[in-house]
Amino acid sequence: MGGRHTYAFGNDVPFVYKTAGVFHGVKILEGTGGKHGLPEEAHTSEAYAKLARDGNLLMLRFYDKDKFLTTEIGFHAEPRLTGHRRPVYHIHFYDRDFNRTPARLLTPEEIKKYERFFTVKGAFE
Repeated sequence: MGGRHTYAFGNDVPFVYKTAGVFHGVKILEGTGGKHGLPEEAHTSEAYAKLARDGNLLMLRFYDKDKFLTTEIGFHAEPRLTGHRRPVYHIHFYDRDFNRTPARLLTPEEIKKYERFFTVKGAFE
């Protein structure tokens, strides 16, 4: 579980995350040494999750077959998107240069596709 252009490019790097469990079939990662997010490239899995202490989903990242980050679902305030400061599930997409799209709300189809991960029902707007 490395950083930009490392493991996905065939370069081994030291682990900076530890597996803390499994959430609906996805490894839950916790950062070590000051890491707080999720890795930008996968090491062994097609997805990783980050949970709050209360067990709610904070972030879910999906990776392609080459270990590159493709999709991120987040749960935190996005006032420019929603006009309020309440946490909301939203989605970003990444290209191979780690450029991220602006946050947008999930479509009804995306909500259905990922619904097993949503711990706070109705937090979509």
